Amino acid sequence: MSDTLTKDHEVVLQQRRAAAAQARRLKTVDSIFELRAFIALGVLIVVFSLLSDSFLTVDNVITMTKHVAINAILALGMLLVILKGGIDLSVGSTVGLSGVIAGELLQGLHLSILDVVAYPQVWAVIVLCIGVGALVGTVNGILITRLNVAPFIATLGMLYVARATALLISDGTTYPDLAGDPGTHNTGFDWLGGGRPLGLPVAVWIMIVVAGLVAVLLRSTPFGRWLYATGGNERATELSGVPVKRVKLLVYVISGACAAMSGLIIASELTSAAPQAGETFELNAIAAVVIGGAALSGGRGNVRGTLVGAFVIGFLADGLVILGVSTFWQMLIKGAVIIIAVILDQSQQRFQRRRAAASAVAVKTDPGPADPGPVDRGPVDPGSAGAGSSARGDSGRPADD
Repeated sequence: MSDTLTKDHEVVLQQRRAAAAQARRLKTVDSIFELRAFIALGVLIVVFSLLSDSFLTVDNVITMTKHVAINAILALGMLLVILKGGIDLSVGSTVGLSGVIAGELLQGLHLSILDVVAYPQVWAVIVLCIGVGALVGTVNGILITRLNVAPFIATLGMLYVARATALLISDGTTYPDLAGDPGTHNTGFDWLGGGRPLGLPVAVWIMIVVAGLVAVLLRSTPFGRWLYATGGNERATELSGVPVKRVKLLVYVISGACAAMSGLIIASELTSAAPQAGETFELNAIAAVVIGGAALSGGRGNVRGTLVGAFVIGFLADGLVILGVSTFWQMLIKGAVIIIAVILDQSQQRFQRRRAAASAVAVKTDPGPADPGPVDRGPVDPGSAGAGSSARGDSGRPADD
């Protein structure tokens, strides 16, 4: 009898050791997957630096970072939407609409009732345009939370509504020379896109501020915990008393406001506003979030990864331009990068499920004197790119943004 028990213990020990070894190997693979955005960015920098002497110069890096900032601001708003498990296809059109609103206000708003032309100051123009972006987000949120329209359909519809509104307001024309007129006290708009306090473009400073605010929102507020929980398991979160509909509404409002801010920066940089501005920008924002490790199903992602994803998209686009690559090839390469990012994300999820299963076997208790004790699995980051749905069911918060 004792011999049989001893053999059973040996079999159990061998199984647990094998499972523990497999869990360690999968943990190593998971760590590599976790760093894929950083690895991709490093590869891009090395390759483009070798192919072009002008790529890694100080001036070019600052210029590229400015371009990255515009997409990063969009992507940070998109991150909140995707964490909730939604999508916002209207942000590109909101970029164009906010620029058109700025152009209309800066060139004078004719008040027919009073028979006067009003020239709002720049700060008022910025506030109003961000308010317009938030309004677009509010409409998205109401359609999704109150009328139960699918996020894809609701935001796709608003993509056309916002773009058509911009075209109707501008009559399809571009607003030129938005630098303002000293006589109307509305000068200084060009500083938003052309100013360089402390040597960095204003857009970069805005990106840093927005990233900091979003990181604090996700890490240090109940809203952040609710957002991760809603993306992980919406029904369970709602039953626990979380205001799910309010969370949904707010993420679309924030996304719209971020899109309007990006539109203002573009219009300021060009000192002109075109209703066609921002076309396909929603795809760049989604690509940055996905490359950064967020899951389109919701509940997983962080600010750090989104910023790195934005740099990957921005440096790739600017590097191809510097090398003189055709626009058609640029589109093909960018699309391939997005597909690869999604494939890697799905692969990482499979590896993490296998790792979780192996870890469960490794720590399974076996009553008896031969029990070697639990196996150290190492820390698991529920906000990382590969946390499974079971990990997201708690809070899904990132360990470090």
